[in-house]
Amino acid sequence: MTRSNRISFEVRVPASTANLGSGFDCLGLALDLYLTARVTVSPDSVAGSTVRSRGVPGSAALPSSPHENLILRVMKHVADKEGVTLPLVRLAVQNEIPIAGGLGSSAAAIVAGVALGYAVCGKKITEDAALRCATWFESHADNIGAALLGQLVVSMVRSDGSVVALRRTWPAEIRVVAVTPEISLKTDASRAALPKSVAHSDAVFNLQRSALFLAALEARRYDLLADAMQDRLHHSYRMGLIPGLAQVLAMPRISGMLGVALSGSGPTVIALATENFAEIGATIADHFKSNGLPSTIRNLSVAEEGMRLHEKIAQHK
Repeated sequence: MTRSNRISFEVRVPASTANLGSGFDCLGLALDLYLTARVTVSPDSVAGSTVRSRGVPGSAALPSSPHENLILRVMKHVADKEGVTLPLVRLAVQNEIPIAGGLGSSAAAIVAGVALGYAVCGKKITEDAALRCATWFESHADNIGAALLGQLVVSMVRSDGSVVALRRTWPAEIRVVAVTPEISLKTDASRAALPKSVAHSDAVFNLQRSALFLAALEARRYDLLADAMQDRLHHSYRMGLIPGLAQVLAMPRISGMLGVALSGSGPTVIALATENFAEIGATIADHFKSNGLPSTIRNLSVAEEGMRLHEKIAQHK
């Protein structure tokens, strides 16, 4: 039996929340929900490459065709870039990240595909190559950077397509309350709601607050985070897509709550908090409930590590 028949690779990638209010398309934060994927090379498989997905609702219905499954598509892209042929594989996915929930499920799958693609092709993965390859599939680097590196990541895409992503340490005392209303919201529809241009004053508003967000964390001036998470670039344009969002963003402060924002393109809302997590989550969920939307509440910590890849010995009978 060849070495490739005996070896498999397993990758674990965290969920992420992007924007954090004012940091539109530049701030991402890794969260302790995970997508775990194991790939085993099966060159003699008569069924071709296969995929099995399990986990949160909707996971089992994810595409299993090699031409449609996102992780396998990314793996093939990596192989093509490296000038090799992707071998037949068995892919098993365990997913904790809500699908199309605004918590980086696509970014996690893309980062997993990049890592597994390089591993299966026998190539060493670098941070720069992983960022560039991943953003070929997901043009917004904020979720990608957080999923790859962990903690708080500030990202930028250069005009040549290369990506700069800097990891910042997140204060352990600040947790994330994520409330996901049960509403179908496609990322493309949420992005289409945004204007093609914005007023100069709105751009300055967000620039000031995104800079304040980072400075407030560094200085431990958590009392400034509510101001720092205010936004004029995306929140107001997406309120009509998510019943209850306007009330959530305008809700009075609860003790321990530092700020609230739409997570990525939604529909999940996140609150940064140091205490009273259950009360904060229930209050946000009540606003959605009053608009006819039940919700799932998650009390999360920030993931200290990003993507992690391991080589494992496959079990054979």
